[in-house]
Amino acid sequence: MRIFLICSLMLLLFKGYGQEDAWVYFKDKPEAGYYLENPLLMLSQKALDRRSKQGILLDEKDVPISQSYIDNVRITTGIEIKAKSKWLNALHINGSVSAIGSLIDLSFVESVQFADKSLNKSSKRARDQKNKFDVKANYDYGSSFNQINMLGGDYLHEKDFTGKGMTIAVMDAGFPNVDTFTAFQKIRDNGQLLGGYNFVNRNENVFTGYDHGTAVLSVMAGYVDGQLIGTAPEADYYLFITEDSTQETPLEESLWVEAAEKADSLGVDVINTSLGYYTFDDPRYNYTYADMNGNSAFITRGADIAFSRGMILVNAAGNEGTNAWHYIIAPADGFNVLSVGAVDALENVTGFSSYGPSYDGRVKPDVLAKGGGTTILNSSGIVSTGNGTSFASPVICGLVACLWQAYPTKTNAEIVQMIRESADRYHNPTDHEGYGLPDFKIGYEALLAGSDVQEPGIRIYPNPFDEDILVVADKDEGPLHVTVMDALGKKLILKLLKGEDRSVNCRILSPGIYMLNIQSEQGSTSFKIIKR
Repeated sequence: MRIFLICSLMLLLFKGYGQEDAWVYFKDKPEAGYYLENPLLMLSQKALDRRSKQGILLDEKDVPISQSYIDNVRITTGIEIKAKSKWLNALHINGSVSAIGSLIDLSFVESVQFADKSLNKSSKRARDQKNKFDVKANYDYGSSFNQINMLGGDYLHEKDFTGKGMTIAVMDAGFPNVDTFTAFQKIRDNGQLLGGYNFVNRNENVFTGYDHGTAVLSVMAGYVDGQLIGTAPEADYYLFITEDSTQETPLEESLWVEAAEKADSLGVDVINTSLGYYTFDDPRYNYTYADMNGNSAFITRGADIAFSRGMILVNAAGNEGTNAWHYIIAPADGFNVLSVGAVDALENVTGFSSYGPSYDGRVKPDVLAKGGGTTILNSSGIVSTGNGTSFASPVICGLVACLWQAYPTKTNAEIVQMIRESADRYHNPTDHEGYGLPDFKIGYEALLAGSDVQEPGIRIYPNPFDEDILVVADKDEGPLHVTVMDALGKKLILKLLKGEDRSVNCRILSPGIYMLNIQSEQGSTSFKIIKR
C-alpha cells in the first residue's frame, strides 16, 4: 500500500508540474497600420508581386506579432517560447499547466489552447477556431519517365515549362548531402538553391538531419541524365527543416506554420509537404478522425491561411491505408490543400495510401501520383526507388509549378481546380482514389482554351467597392442572374436583375476578393471583385 501511495503521489506531482505544449493567441496587432503602409517590412518584393498578380490584398495576417506581446510572454516564469505564427497571431509555448493558464490574465491575450485537449474541455481558454486573424526541353528521363509521363508531365517539359521562374519550398526532416550529391549539382551551379532554414535547431544548416527530405527533393529537382529527371528541374528551391525525426510532438506543427510564413515572405509559389500528423509520442495530443475536418489541426489551419496568401499547398495524403486509422492525416485534410495519394507503375492505388473522405465528407485524397516504386535518390546518392505518398506528393508539386509557369496570371485556386478537373475520376471520385490521376496536358489545353474569355457588353462598377455594385449592359440582355462566390466557389449572393434594377447589394461581404458571375440569355461573364 505504501508503494502504491508513493507512486500515486509521484504521478500527481508529474501531472501537476510536467511541461505542456500550448498555443497562446493574441487579441490584436497594434502596429498593423504602420506595417500595412510599409509592406516591404513584412514581405519581399517577389512576394508582393505574386500577390498583385492574383489580386490578393495585404491584411492583418501579414503583420508580425507585436514584439511587446512576445516579450511579455517570454518573461513569464516557467514559459518557453518554441515557435510563432503571425498568420494565427499565436505563440507555441511550453511550460507548466499553471504557468500557461496564467497567461489568460494578460490583457492582450485572447485565448490559450493546450495541445492536450483534455486540459481544454472545461476551460474558457480553449481556442475559438474562427480566430480573426526557346529551346525545347529534351530530357532522357530513364526510369523516372513513368512517374512523369503517367501525368502528362513530359508534355509540359516539351513545351519548355520546366518550373523556370517558379519557387518551391520543401518542408521536411532534413536534406543531408544536397550540397554534395552530383544529382543536385545542376541546381547548385545554376543558383536555383536559394537557401533555407532549420527551424528545429534554429540555425541555417539544412544539409543535416534525416535524409527523407533529400529523397523528396530529388523527385522535383534531381538531375541524373538517363536515370532521373525531376518534375520541376528548373525551379528555384528553399529548404526548410520543420520535422524533428527523433520525436513526434505538436511543436512540429507550429514549426511548419512558421516556415510557411517565411516561405510567404520570400515569395514562394508552391509548398511541398511530405509530412503529416495524427499521433504523437504523448497520446494525449493525438488527433481523432473527427479532427480531420479541415479546421481543427493547427497545421491545417496554417495551411489554409498559406493558401489565402496566394501559394499552392501540395501534401502527402499519408501512408496509413493498411492501419486501423487508414484516413488522411493533417494537413492533407485542409480545404485548400492538394492532397496526394499513391499509385504504382501500373496506376493501381497502393495499399498503404491513406484514403478519405475528410471527416466532413469532402473528397480526399484530391489526386494521385506514383508513390509505389517512385524513382528517387537514395541516402548514398544513387538513383533507386522508394515507396510512400511522400514521393507521390513531389511528383505533383513539381508539375504544379510547371503548369503555373505556363499560366502565371491564373490564381492558385484556378490552377488547383484545373488540376482536379483534369483527373480521370473527377466525375466519379472514390475514397481510395479521390479524383484520380490528373492529366497535366489536359489541364494545360483547358486553360489555354478558356483563357480570359468573357462575354462582351457587360460592365460593373465601382470595383473595388464598399457596399453595392452596379451592373451595366451595352444592350438589352434580358434578365441577368448574378452570383457572387468566394475563392472556394461557395455561393454567397444570388440575385436576379430585371428591368431597371441593376444594383447588387454586397454589404454582407467581409473585405476581400470574390468572383461575380453574370449569366444572361447570350452567355456568361465573370469578374474578380474586391470589397474594401
